[in-house]
Amino acid sequence: MGGADDGLVRRLRAALAERADPARGEAQQHYMKSAMPFLGLGSPQLRDALRPVLGPWRPPDRPTWEATVLLLWEEATHREERYAAIKLVRHRQARGWLDPEALPLLRHLVVTGAWWDLVDELATHPIGDVLAAYRPEVTPVMLGWADDRDLWTRRAAVLCQVGDKAETDAGLLRAVVEANAEDPTFWLRKAIGWALRDYARTDPDWVRAEVDRLGDRLSGLSRREALKHLGG
Repeated sequence: MGGADDGLVRRLRAALAERADPARGEAQQHYMKSAMPFLGLGSPQLRDALRPVLGPWRPPDRPTWEATVLLLWEEATHREERYAAIKLVRHRQARGWLDPEALPLLRHLVVTGAWWDLVDELATHPIGDVLAAYRPEVTPVMLGWADDRDLWTRRAAVLCQVGDKAETDAGLLRAVVEANAEDPTFWLRKAIGWALRDYARTDPDWVRAEVDRLGDRLSGLSRREALKHLGG
């Protein structure tokens, strides 16, 4: 028990490779500034390739699920294979395993993914899902991530409540934003703006007040993004 499902990984890679479009892949790699090449699949092609392979999959246990995710992720030769690994993370048969015990795996994917397309998908979905389902246990973890030395872990903490609307924990949002408000990197400044702009759709007065409270600690980019739809 617990070994990776090598057969599934081979079938996934073959399904993706069958739909490769090298010219498109080159353009995607250039656009994404990715060291890892692309096969050239768009979102619809990716879904069509993965559905018949992933649909029937029934991982027998949690260790098999984790090992299969890691095998596909770590040995990926093209970026779409990492997109497929995230689909494995979110597989319907694995929903019961998206709990606090999954956070080390998810953080590993964030740290080794280390680019916005992978990190943002992980932050706003599986990580956010774990937080939403287990707030008492996971909130302290996100507070720790917000002070992590790894940039992408901090970005994941800032973005983990995007889309939560009225379920957003404003105290957690305030804490993760404040922990990174003075970070000089584009990636944190943009993430802060995005997180605040998203919550502004639910509580615009809170976001205006928070932007005012942070004042000059908040970068111009974060401020503009936060107030983008509020006339600020």
